[in-house]
Amino acid sequence: VLFRSPDLIDAVAAAGRADASPALRVAALTPQQRRVLELVAQGRLNKQIADAMGIQERTVKAHLTAIFERLGVRNRTQAGVLLQQIAALGDGA
Repeated sequence: VLFRSPDLIDAVAAAGRADASPALRVAALTPQQRRVLELVAQGRLNKQIADAMGIQERTVKAHLTAIFERLGVRNRTQAGVLLQQIAALGDGA
């Protein structure tokens, strides 16, 4: 039986809600999705991301679709700006 902390379960459930904080939503991304998001924020194209990660371009597109949905954004520009804002808040803390 796998032990699951009630706090962890609540945090994961909250990350899926539209009212969750942006930082919590980004934290809920998979490691692959997070890497794609970081490369998007750097201004990389899908093909460049695919080459850097050693994956297919269509896989990058699938990750982006999941990222947009989880972050509640409509495009790569909004996703990149959101990540940069979170990073700026973290640097200022």
